[in-house]
This record gives sequence, C-alpha cells and structure tokens, in this order.
Amino acid sequence: MKKLILSAIMVVGLAFTAQAQEISKNALGLRLGDNDGFGGEVTYQRGLGDNNRLELDLGWRNSNDYDAVKLAGLYQWVWNIDGGFNWYAGVGGGLANSDYNGNDRNRDGSSTYLFAAGDIGIEYNFDIPLLLSLDFRPEVYFTDNIDKDFGPDIALGIKYQF
Repeated sequence: MKKLILSAIMVVGLAFTAQAQEISKNALGLRLGDNDGFGGEVTYQRGLGDNNRLELDLGWRNSNDYDAVKLAGLYQWVWNIDGGFNWYAGVGGGLANSDYNGNDRNRDGSSTYLFAAGDIGIEYNFDIPLLLSLDFRPEVYFTDNIDKDFGPDIALGIKYQF
C-alpha cells in the first residue's frame, strides 16, 4: 500500500513540475474572431511569471445591426502540453461601446457597458518569436441596452514575442 501511495504522489508531483515552463515576457499581435459579427483586436501579453501573464486587447466588432469597440483585460495561467504546445485559461473583464446602425427598429444610438470574460485556449510557440493561438472567450454583459447578456467569442491569434 505504501508503494502505491508513494507512486501516486510521485506521478502527481511530476505532472505539476512538467507543466511549469517559461513564457515570453512580451508579445504583441492580432486576434481575429467572431462574436455576432467579425472583428479584430490588437493584443498585448505581458508575462508576470513562469506560467502566468496579463493580456490586454483593444478591438472592434462589425455586424449588420451594430459596430462595437471593446477594451478587455485578462489574467491567464499557461500550462505546457508537449513541445511548443501550451494550453491556457484566464478570467477578466472590460469596457465596451456599441453603436447601433438603425437596422433594428427597437434600437438606435449607442450604449457603453461593462462585461466579464473567461478564456480558454491552445497555442503553439514556434522556435522563432511567433505564437499562434486558438481560443474561446465567453463574455457576460452588464447592461439593459443590448438584446443579450452573453456572447461567445472564438478567435485565432498571431503574436510576435519579444
């Protein structure tokens, strides 16, 4: 029984140490996705430790009914899968402004609101200073001025690391 417990502790310990890795101190790039309208974000990541970072995004969304500008900040944890592949998860929030185009008879004008966001994704860190990522970011909106309270955002990112 002692051997089984000791083996389990060693496996768990190895799993946690195998996940530790060093991430780039800075990364700058683009995040292109779809959340009820195509949009892009200029994204900046700042490494805060060996396996966590801060991501700041300034972006826009464009659809038939509205145009939006968003500023988001997320705290992310990063774990190594194998080789250059990592997965990450994070939490954060932001501020957004939507300008309605008048195509919806019930809406016209603009609205500024806060949102909370989560983030989960996978990335590949090349041997050159290039990082490709694919992530899912659910967002919960805190406003009465838009028709929905939730928006799923799926995006592809490309970043230069320095």
